[in-house]
Amino acid sequence: MTKLFLPGPVDVDPEVLQAQAHEMIGHRSPAFAELMGRVQPMLRSVLGTSSRVYISTSSGTGLQEAAVRNVVQSELLVCICGAFGERWFEVAQANGLPADRLDSEWGQPNRPEQVLEAFGGKHYDAVAIVHNETSTGVQNPVGEIAEAVQSISPDTLILVDAVSSAGGVSIPFDSWGLDVLLTSSQKCFALPPGLAFAAVSDRALDRAREIAHRGWYFDFLLFEEYLEKNATPSTPAVSLIFALERQLQRMLAEGLEQRYARHTHMAEYVRDWAQAHFALFAAQGYRSNTVTTIRATRGLQVPELLMYLAGQGISIANGYGRLRNETFRIGHMGETSLADLQQLTTTIEDYLATQPDQQA
Repeated sequence: MTKLFLPGPVDVDPEVLQAQAHEMIGHRSPAFAELMGRVQPMLRSVLGTSSRVYISTSSGTGLQEAAVRNVVQSELLVCICGAFGERWFEVAQANGLPADRLDSEWGQPNRPEQVLEAFGGKHYDAVAIVHNETSTGVQNPVGEIAEAVQSISPDTLILVDAVSSAGGVSIPFDSWGLDVLLTSSQKCFALPPGLAFAAVSDRALDRAREIAHRGWYFDFLLFEEYLEKNATPSTPAVSLIFALERQLQRMLAEGLEQRYARHTHMAEYVRDWAQAHFALFAAQGYRSNTVTTIRATRGLQVPELLMYLAGQGISIANGYGRLRNETFRIGHMGETSLADLQQLTTTIEDYLATQPDQQA
């Protein structure tokens, strides 16, 4: 069995995996409506909202598309500091939506003052930003950015990709005044891939009512119509929703603050270890609590390290996109423990000891 320290997918507890073996039920049955009714308040707690959370049988990228199609009429500002900000810009372009890009150097965050400067007298329907950039290990100051945007353009909506942070980091949707917060099942939620979740504000729904062509599969108004009946517009991954229910119960039993603290402690451990042996890629003060991107210094050959770890039953991730083989990434999210990470770092040190030119 391989132990996963990826930025997703992550290991899934056997009890949660077993929940998928629940007997099948019809997605238009009272039993399914009851299941959705049990899940909804727990999802709201995790995503920090008293509003609504839509469940989509898709990846998080699907909800990136949903966010822009449902709220953008004239123009979108996309904040980019890594590969998944780039993806959001590409999604907007692929849907024929006019979008400006605000780029920060990879490894650096998007900062509130840069966002304000980007407005430059323009008006944007929405600002899209990645909270936790999985490619670089940067966590953006979304709360500060949202506050800055609201100070100069109160009707601009705030769209947040929290695919690799929601469930492992506190993101108070309501108090930050966010409008769409999307995430996926296979990262901090520690579920199998296949589901995505979106907290959506009343403002975003009002905007969707003004958009003529929102598509069908990701139409927020259709999601809302069905959610009022504790249902989904199309056939969902029913087995995964049984697993979601069990995992949400486990997350809330751990306690959200305790869960966030565990993720913080794991991140601090990995960062301290990485700085002692290599170097960190993300700027100080903006480093993720769920994934650490590490520079491959000391002549480290990342593919060889990954191959060695695979032989030990361990999987970490190469650098993403343009950072491939220049960095490697360690995910510390979901059900991972500090003891798991200590085993990982010891194994990497064992590998380094076999490489004469990579001694500390």
